[in-house]
Formats: sequence, C-alpha cells, structure tokens
Amino acid sequence: MFDEEDDFDPMERHNRVRQMPIFLKAEEISELVRHIVKSVEKTDIKFKRAGEKEMLEHNLNYLMENSMIIPAKIAGAAGVGIYDLKMENAAIIRKAARELITDARGIQMHGFKDTEYLDLLRKEVEEFRVLFAEWVKTFDPWDYIIDRWGLFNPPGINYDDHDPDDDIPFDPSDLPDEFFGDFEDDDDIDGDWDEEDNSPE
Repeated sequence: MFDEEDDFDPMERHNRVRQMPIFLKAEEISELVRHIVKSVEKTDIKFKRAGEKEMLEHNLNYLMENSMIIPAKIAGAAGVGIYDLKMENAAIIRKAARELITDARGIQMHGFKDTEYLDLLRKEVEEFRVLFAEWVKTFDPWDYIIDRWGLFNPPGINYDDHDPDDDIPFDPSDLPDEFFGDFEDDDDIDGDWDEEDNSPE
C-alpha cells in the first residue's frame, strides 16, 4: 500500500494514512459521534426505571470508544505489512463499527428522539463498510508469518505447519546495539551481586 521509502519517513506515512478514503470516513464518523453524544447529554430524557441513566451513559461511552478505535486501528493496519497483523487490526475495526450500530440502537431505546442523527450514523457506517471491504482486499496474504492461533493464515496454510524460520537458532549477537540502550553507570551492570538480597554490592 505504501512505497518502501515511506518506511524511512514516518511523517510521510502518517500523512498518507490520513488521506486514505477509509481513514477520512472514519474521522467523519468520529465527528458525528461527538455531535450525537453532546446532543444526548443536552436532552432531558425521562427515565422510567432505575439504572436506565447509567445504561445510557455506558452506551455513550462505548459509542465514543468505538469511534476512536476505528481510525487508530486503520493507522495500525496501514503501518504493518504482515498479513495476520493487518487482519487482526481489521477484525477490531469491524467489531467496533458494528458495535456503533448496537450503541445507537441502545441510545434510541432509552428515549433519545433525534433519530435523524442515529439514521445518519447508520448511513455513514454502511458507507464505511464498503470502503472497509475494498481496503481489506488490498492486503497481501502472502506477506505473512504463520499465525499459530489459526485465525489469519493465507489459504492452504495451517497453524501447525512447519516454518523454516523456526530452524534458525537464536544468536544474541544478531541483536543491534540499539536494542540494549545506553547505561549511565556500567559499574552497576558489572558489579558483584549479593546472594541474599539479589542486589549489587
């Protein structure tokens, strides 16, 4: 989805993600959800049973949370190449988008009368669904590592298949120096350890 040189320019990658149609639609949904939440909070809803107010507050919280998850996970999926990681993000996006509709239904059931906002949210999510399905089709299933949980493997690849990479022994010397960071006081690292309290003397 991105040119290889994007890996060396995080800002360019960030800007391209934000220009993707699916990301723009996700941002529109998030803005709409913010308006819905503010509108519900300003509405004087008459609750008939104890606990209904708390349930409505939960619906609003879930609505906001799901609307924020979607663009974050789109960026997460766009930032990786490996198929199962892309699909893992996509599955979370799908779940959050579907729950937006459930959350909206709950708000309506609690007496929110401005249903045109909720109808607009349903319309936006439906448009998002089509963009999402087309976007997922661009994922390369053969840029993969075996998903040992068995969820997101390419066709014909099983979770228990042998991976030749598993035969390569781990060599700590292959780790880059940056992995270990910088220590300000090397004496603490090389110091003798007290056997009783497991701390440097």
